[in-house]
Amino acid sequence: MLYQNKPTAFTYYSFLFLTFLSLSSCKKSKNEDSKTAEIFEIKTPEGMIWVANKTFLQGAKETDKFAMPREKPAHLVTVDGFYIDATEVTNKQYTAFVNATKYVTIAERKIDWEEMKTQLPANTPKPHDSILQPGSLLFNKNVNAIADMNNYGQWWTWKIGANWKHPEGPNSNLKGKENFPVVHVSLKDVLAYCKWANRRLPSESEWESAAQGTNSNTIFTWGNDASVLNANANTWQGVFPTRNDSKDGFEFISPVKSYPANSIGLYDMTGNVWEITADLFNVNYYNEIDISKPLLNPKGANKSYSPSNPYQVEYIMKGGSFLCHASYCASFRISAKMGVSVDSASDHMGFRTVATNTMLSTK
Repeated sequence: MLYQNKPTAFTYYSFLFLTFLSLSSCKKSKNEDSKTAEIFEIKTPEGMIWVANKTFLQGAKETDKFAMPREKPAHLVTVDGFYIDATEVTNKQYTAFVNATKYVTIAERKIDWEEMKTQLPANTPKPHDSILQPGSLLFNKNVNAIADMNNYGQWWTWKIGANWKHPEGPNSNLKGKENFPVVHVSLKDVLAYCKWANRRLPSESEWESAAQGTNSNTIFTWGNDASVLNANANTWQGVFPTRNDSKDGFEFISPVKSYPANSIGLYDMTGNVWEITADLFNVNYYNEIDISKPLLNPKGANKSYSPSNPYQVEYIMKGGSFLCHASYCASFRISAKMGVSVDSASDHMGFRTVATNTMLSTK
């Protein structure tokens, strides 16, 4: 079939097929011919970029000094072509979805303690009702000193009334932030958007393929030169989490397209906000797969596993955020990943979607 941006081989055989159709159906009306052409040609959706099928090295690269055990071993992966959003989904786009569907996000809903405690250690005491109110996680901008870098609760705070419409709390709004990535959305909220838009989340392999662009074995979305990080991504400069020098131009979250695109036209694949994917987070996954030959379109682990959060199902998020710093998570690398539970939301996680020719042709 002749799909736009498909490899040459497909185009060649499709051309022969279409030629045969034209010779054997002379009695067809012009309208019928037009309909036939529409079946075989799919235009790139607005705001999306085609990622060509390729084989590349997924996971930590040999010279990556920040690589973590869960990113190893690196292994060859072959991924079919697909379309991906050029940017993270914006507040403007998510507003259109909510206006059309009247959807209410998890951060806006009344908290169900009975459901919540199933994801916590047995006998966890119920917090006071004044605390169990709809809200989301915010980075604490007023941290002055840190006693223990392993205690991330020192720079995170639960903000009642924080949600996608009120990203900094109940007294904030989206005025002037239409082109910022939507945040405070959980996996459930993201999947609802995908269903409405006829999209889906990328697998981790698809995400890395897109982030590599025309490359196949680089640490960063622009190559291997760490010295140009500030020019290419919204991350943290200074002393995390007490002082951000904003050498990259932004202290916290930034509008989409504030930094250069990668080699195929994708923006903010590194930094700004984490991007949730369709794959389960399992720190042992790479050590459990057969890497003797390239994996074809892998879909990740069959189950979630994180020793730091054993009671909740977590999914992989990629790309890092404006909070990433070399002294802490250093997740401004393509292979970096963290886990996030299905109902968690914060001011540094968003998403982008993908689509395939099959999805678009059956809409």
